Amino acid sequence: MQGIPSTQVIIAALNEEEGIGLTIAEFMAKLGCPRVLVVDGRSTDRTVEIAKNMGADVVFQDGLGKGDALAKAIERSDLAVDYVVITDADYTYPAEYVPEMIRILEKNPDVGMVCGNRFNSHINLKTLHSVFYFGNRLLALTHNLLNGVSLTDPLTGLRVVRAEILRNWKVKSKGFDVEVELNHQVEREGFGIMEVPIKYRERLGEKKLGIKHGVEILRRMILETTY
Repeated sequence: MQGIPSTQVIIAALNEEEGIGLTIAEFMAKLGCPRVLVVDGRSTDRTVEIAKNMGADVVFQDGLGKGDALAKAIERSDLAVDYVVITDADYTYPAEYVPEMIRILEKNPDVGMVCGNRFNSHINLKTLHSVFYFGNRLLALTHNLLNGVSLTDPLTGLRVVRAEILRNWKVKSKGFDVEVELNHQVEREGFGIMEVPIKYRERLGEKKLGIKHGVEILRRMILETTY
């Protein structure tokens, strides 16, 4: 419809049958049935079946990891839209914040991405296990010191990005370090980043992020300082 921003939602998924349906339904409801693209990492459960039944387009990534999934999503997405929403498949990130995130981008042409900040007054440490919480805080501090991109939650999984920023992005990351790379892609394109406080729900299904991924993220932070 004329005057209403067009939106593409991207969801990377691997064995997320518990959360994928609820995630798609919520984002469709809050955004007025946007285009939803699920990039599946060869799930062995009902993830793909549920996503298709919910009306999402499903493509399969070539390799493994979240970065590889986002690379496939960018390749297969309609980037003629105004904004791209990136979220996780485990129902942790509420869709209710996305309309306001889009409004911020509409009002601020110098802002290229709006991120959902989990570490605010809404935080519930029951949903962020202690090791995960303190690991995130340490990585956030390192990110800001090394890269000069000042964010409270640089690894958040909920983002709204101007589609034009993604058109020129050649994704190098393969795993969970892709969020760090995207932060820098936005800044290299000459845009700023804003954060909005969000609530964060306990995930549905098995957690995939571990200590080895923290090392991967730290390595990406160091690499990004050289580009």
